[in-house]
Amino acid sequence: MARLRSQMVYRTSFVLNVIGTFFTGLIEFVEIYVLLATAPIFGGLTLPEASLVFALSSVSFGLADMVFGQMDSLPSFIKQGQLESFLTKPLRLVPQMITSTVQLRRLARVLLGVITFAIAVPHAGIAWSPVMVGVVVGALVFGTTIFSALFVLAGGCQFWLINGTEFTNAFVYGGKYVSQLPGPVLLTPIRVFFTFVVPATVTTYLPVLILLDKPGPALLPQVLGWGAPLFAVWAWVLALVVWRAGVRKYTGAGG
Repeated sequence: MARLRSQMVYRTSFVLNVIGTFFTGLIEFVEIYVLLATAPIFGGLTLPEASLVFALSSVSFGLADMVFGQMDSLPSFIKQGQLESFLTKPLRLVPQMITSTVQLRRLARVLLGVITFAIAVPHAGIAWSPVMVGVVVGALVFGTTIFSALFVLAGGCQFWLINGTEFTNAFVYGGKYVSQLPGPVLLTPIRVFFTFVVPATVTTYLPVLILLDKPGPALLPQVLGWGAPLFAVWAWVLALVVWRAGVRKYTGAGG
């Protein structure tokens, strides 16, 4: 709580950070809007339908980023010796890292996603039912779970890499970017990688196919969307295997 309150001490700085984060996400949405302004269908989806994909991505990634985003800071923790101080405590390393700081400004991306979803839903033609409500809730839960696993996976890779943030960003933030787009616009190798290795399309596009009752393209059939829990388990198994292997490999200055 003290860390959360400290972010509110300099309120002008906090507000500017929130605004900056919000408009960064808004610029990403403008890219989709511009594409659909010139062509009414983008990857088989209209603007309201594609907006649902963007909205689910923004909320899921924003929540995961707020809690697990500091896993990106692992190289800094190692260089500053802070990681060793974590390892000497009788607590697991991941909970210590994610509670070392929680950036409230990242909620701005969540807010953008909620606003986009609220605007797009009335125009998307969804036949609402308890099942469809469950699909939305499931998409947010499992989407957040998968993105959180990607942050842990990226952190685990840092034990083998020197200044490897750019490499890990390729599947963490690359996965976020892919999750904002309709699946058919992706090249086949990218579609396969970001579905069956890094399951980013499972977080957004596949649930939207279920909501809209669309069959989906090759390699991304609608039925895969119902397997989101299995994809979430796979993401965390992969992340924890890499993370634990990295922690066992790590040797700090103190041995």
